[in-house]
Amino acid sequence: MPMHVGTSGWQYADWRDVLYPPGLPQRRWLEHYAAAFATVENNNAFYRLPGHETFRTWRERTPPDFVMAVKASRFLTHIKRLKDPEGPVRLLLDAAEGLGDRLGPILLQLPPTLRADPDRLAACLACFRGRARVAVEPRHDSWWTDEIRDILAAHGAALCWSDRLGRPLTPLWRTAGWTYVRFHEGRARPWPSYGDAALRSWVDRLGAAGPGETGVRPLDQDCYVYFNNDPGGAAVRDAVRFAAIARAAGFEVTRTPAISTLAARR
Repeated sequence: MPMHVGTSGWQYADWRDVLYPPGLPQRRWLEHYAAAFATVENNNAFYRLPGHETFRTWRERTPPDFVMAVKASRFLTHIKRLKDPEGPVRLLLDAAEGLGDRLGPILLQLPPTLRADPDRLAACLACFRGRARVAVEPRHDSWWTDEIRDILAAHGAALCWSDRLGRPLTPLWRTAGWTYVRFHEGRARPWPSYGDAALRSWVDRLGAAGPGETGVRPLDQDCYVYFNNDPGGAAVRDAVRFAAIARAAGFEVTRTPAISTLAARR
């Protein structure tokens, strides 16, 4: 099973002359990105959920092996705070399924002020009913309980492993037969880059078995890895370096551009 490595979004002005060559019009950036990487996490859907036709257009503009993860609308996670999830989840899926076979996991990033609510989480996950993989990124320490872990596992939802400054922000629970990781900010220079030691430590974590394993070797699981440290093109360069380290460790990694093709930060 492959490790899908990419970035959180593709439309950043300061990636021009880093990933995007001079003169390439922004309307062609997705095609250029999809030729370089085989996956992306769509963060724009969090701020404004696109319609089904927009997702369908993105499908048509990307190659058959491309995978787009979708960050759930903030209406579901931050305004409703997972309450009464049936309608928001239905709208989300009806739109995102325009991607067809390009649709990857749905990410539920919860607000940092939302304390653990097992009933709301279970009800929300039940609304997906197998129509998409779901990863959950809680951001309040009250979520780290056996009850929450059991709910995630019962619904086949992955706990999103997230990093800031080279350290995990979450327990390293494996609650599904696949894994989802997000990198928010590294300690290296130029900010917010990650250093090689931090990237290697994450490859080691992903390759290690943990308690309560599903019986599938970590190297044989689907894994989705996204770099969200977008300023200055750091996410692009870090994704490329991480992919090289993971390949050397024995992971099958989706395509990434050669580091030599990327411009240095201006």
